[in-house]
This record gives sequence, structure tokens and C-alpha cells, in this order.
Amino acid sequence: MKKIVVLTGAGISAESGIQTFRDADGLWEGHDVMEVASPQGWNADPELVLDFYNQRRKQALSAEPNKGHQALVELEKDFDVTIVTQNVDNLHEKAGSTNVIHLHGELFKSRSTVDESVVYEMDSWELNLGDLCEQGAQLRPHIVWFGEMVPMMDLAIEVTRSADVFLIVGTSLAVYPAAGLMHHTKPNTPKYIVDPNMPEVLPEPNLFLFEEKGGSGVAKVASILKEKFL
Repeated sequence: MKKIVVLTGAGISAESGIQTFRDADGLWEGHDVMEVASPQGWNADPELVLDFYNQRRKQALSAEPNKGHQALVELEKDFDVTIVTQNVDNLHEKAGSTNVIHLHGELFKSRSTVDESVVYEMDSWELNLGDLCEQGAQLRPHIVWFGEMVPMMDLAIEVTRSADVFLIVGTSLAVYPAAGLMHHTKPNTPKYIVDPNMPEVLPEPNLFLFEEKGGSGVAKVASILKEKFL
């Protein structure tokens, strides 16, 4: 079974109504991103940061997967699919994707501020000051903030190197290191980009662009891949 690695970004979640900070001059829901998505912001005002992610969780609970997410689930019927996502929401999982790597963390998990290996699933949308880990330290969102290491990057590079096809859906290719993943594919690996706001990319052999929304674009790519490989 051919292996498809899919890199997804904020664009695929935006179709489900989840806002992205890139859409508004560096503001994310009215906040400077460094206030709510950096260690400095956390140290300055942890209560603001906790409330910000509580609101993101509340919003994500009511969001539903869209045709883009569903089209990626459909791909699993014929291919071995791994999704590497820059998104912290759980819409890929809600849609039914079974193999998802979250580069930037997960909204519905919390973790210890003294031991980053202590991670908890969240069964509600609230995380508050005074919520402690088993070691007695404050819990924080399990999110990779600006200036922090991306712990899942090595795994993402490893799966990308094994890809027979690399598919990019709904990402500006502006956030590194994620944007550099496409350069870790084997030589001559076909790459497909699906995005209604096509990022600027240099032309190269085996690069195919679909300037449209996730649902229709992924369906077209799936049709091409079935014809090519099945």
C-alpha cells in the first residue's frame, strides 16, 4: 500500500470556523500572539493565557470537521495515510483520521510546568490557575509556543522520508520548521499542494498545485492517485 504523508495547516481548520492568528496582522482573537503563545507571555500573565486557551477549546468543541478533513479520511481506504498537522484542534480525529502527528501540540491536553513528559487528556474545556499535576506543579496548555522546541519534528521528518506521495493542504508554508518538511521527501516524490490561497513556491518537477478548498482539491488529488497507483 502506497504511503501518503499529508501536511495540514490553519486553512483546513478555517473552513470549520476556527480562527487563525495569521489572518489578522499577527493578532489572534484580538491578542498579540506573544501574549498568549510564548513562555514570556505565560510568565507575565498565566491567567490570561489559560483563559485564552479555554476559549479556544470552547470554540473547538462546537466546530465540526469539513469536507477537507473528510476527504483525507476517505484516502485511508486505499492508502497508508499519516497526517502531520500544524493545527492544535482535534478536527482530524473527529473526522476519523487514525494516524495524526500534532507538531504544535494539542488543545485538549494539558501538561506539567515542571516535567513536560507529564501530559493529561482534558475531559472539559477549562484549565485554571490551581489545577496541578501529580507533582504539585501548575498545569499549562500542551501547546508548542513561539521559542519552544517542536518535539514531534523528528518523527515528522522520519515519516516524510518514507512517503511515496507528499500532500500539503491549507498551509501558508510560512511557519518553520514545519514548512521545511517538504524538502525531506525522497528525490522525485510527487508533491501536491491544495490551497485556495496558494503559497509562493518555486516550480519543481513533480509539484502539482490545486488552487481550491480542501474538500474539492483533496478529492481531485485522490482521484489522480487512485488512477496512478491502484
